[in-house]
Amino acid sequence: MRATIKLLVVGALIVGFALPCYAAKIVIEGSTTVLPIAQKAAEVFMDKDGKADISVRGGGSSVGIASMIDGTCDIAGASRAIKDSELDKAIANSRNPVAHVVAMDGIAVIVNPSNNVNALTKKQVKDIYTGKISNWADVGGKNEQIVIISRDTPSGTYEAFGELALEKDKVRPDALLQASNQAVASVVSRTPGAIGYVGLGYVNSAVKAVTVNGIMASKETVLSGTYPISRPLFMYTNGQPSGEVKAFMDFVKSSEGQRIAEEQGFVGLK
Repeated sequence: MRATIKLLVVGALIVGFALPCYAAKIVIEGSTTVLPIAQKAAEVFMDKDGKADISVRGGGSSVGIASMIDGTCDIAGASRAIKDSELDKAIANSRNPVAHVVAMDGIAVIVNPSNNVNALTKKQVKDIYTGKISNWADVGGKNEQIVIISRDTPSGTYEAFGELALEKDKVRPDALLQASNQAVASVVSRTPGAIGYVGLGYVNSAVKAVTVNGIMASKETVLSGTYPISRPLFMYTNGQPSGEVKAFMDFVKSSEGQRIAEEQGFVGLK
């Protein structure tokens, strides 16, 4: 009898100490393009729901999707669609990636503000990034070497730009690869001959966006489909979300969540 009581007390203590764990942390990881939306949405959501605990980190779309497949994050931010090879890996891991479009984006082509080039065609952008054009004089600028700034290969923006702007050709091998949109913008801002590309939310006064095929990247041109380098932004979950993850995803897709996306410089869906 005494042993039974002891077991019951120990069991009660274990349950008591385990109760705080029911408020599980939500981990979001991935795209640096989606990162500002995820960070601000998480901040507002946690203010509204005192029990919510959300951790947000970048790393790139490929990193986020891999973490979601491995089960080390709950939500993967991605600025591209999941690849077939990633889906195969997910199936092998008994995971079921579900895509949620959380905003739209235009990939803006940016140069240093000292550059007198204001417009490029999509073909010129491709020829610059694949090495056919190496001097700004060839596109109406100064006699100055073009410094190519690109995202690194784990980046969804790298993948999307390669598909939409380069038609699946490879970026020239001497391009300077950067780990985030912010890093690309920063290098371009302090390098007179540089060209780069960033998500719409990262265009600021320290860089100059150029038109592509006569169209400037903006909320209006992305929504209308006239800007030629536009794409959806995603969050991926393992299966249809439930619990706190569902509550957060519902918030991101709500009118308030979409206003947050707009405030971060992207294109809301509502």
